[in-house]
Amino acid sequence: MAPRIPSRPVGSPTRGTTHPNRLRRMDRWIAAVHGPVLRRAADPVAVDLGYGAAPWTAVELLRRLRTAAPRTRVVGIEIDPERVAAARPYAREGLVFRRGGFEVPLPGDTAPLLIRAANVLRQYEEPEVWPVWERLCARLAPADGGPAGGWGRDASGGGLLVEGTCDEIGRRHVWVALGPEGPRTVTFAARLASLDRPSDLAERLPKALIHRNMPGEPVHAFLLDFDRAWAAAAPYASYGARQRWLRTVRDLSGQWPVVDGPERWRQGEVTVRWAALAPTD
Repeated sequence: MAPRIPSRPVGSPTRGTTHPNRLRRMDRWIAAVHGPVLRRAADPVAVDLGYGAAPWTAVELLRRLRTAAPRTRVVGIEIDPERVAAARPYAREGLVFRRGGFEVPLPGDTAPLLIRAANVLRQYEEPEVWPVWERLCARLAPADGGPAGGWGRDASGGGLLVEGTCDEIGRRHVWVALGPEGPRTVTFAARLASLDRPSDLAERLPKALIHRNMPGEPVHAFLLDFDRAWAAAAPYASYGARQRWLRTVRDLSGQWPVVDGPERWRQGEVTVRWAALAPTD
């Protein structure tokens, strides 16, 4: 049975700041990692939650996902009715816009295979993030045919929630990927030529982690080790920032549970298991 959808949108409007191509790093990762799940689905539906004052991110999400899964449909959801009205002229085959919030209003019993929430939770307090995550995960298509929700299960597949933060032009981005069972991974992504050291990404940590970048917390220890590996890889800088990053992440993977490989590292990414970086309480 589909969850009951509240009669009024849940959440608060964001600042609405958006720029074309801002979410390219996140989209590229989603298409590569989640593309097989989207391709297998008969009717893959993705949600761009809180797309902002202009619809560019939803338009781009449709284009990028369709390179991986041509049947994908995208629903842009915004809590501000004026933003929804402004976006509707951009609707097309496979792309519609609806008013809503964290309740994720979709027709009938539709359970999305993807919810992308970029730069949405930054304005909330840390304790508010976890209930929102759980609510959004409960709306995802279930993993392996099981019931939606049910945090704590060791599951894979099913729908994916991708929630994170980036800078204004998308050079630096950190996001958490969650399945119906809860958080799975954290991905750090950057335009490497703009990076002085990996810990520069700390200012883009999602709300669930940004205030945990302090001694005694796993994410702080991770970023320290990341910077140490980057410093040790300095001789590779003469071959370019990408080669230095590749060496850095290869060394880092000996200390931390890195779950991807060189194909993703070359894109300026590294993905680590959530459990290794999760807050201590």
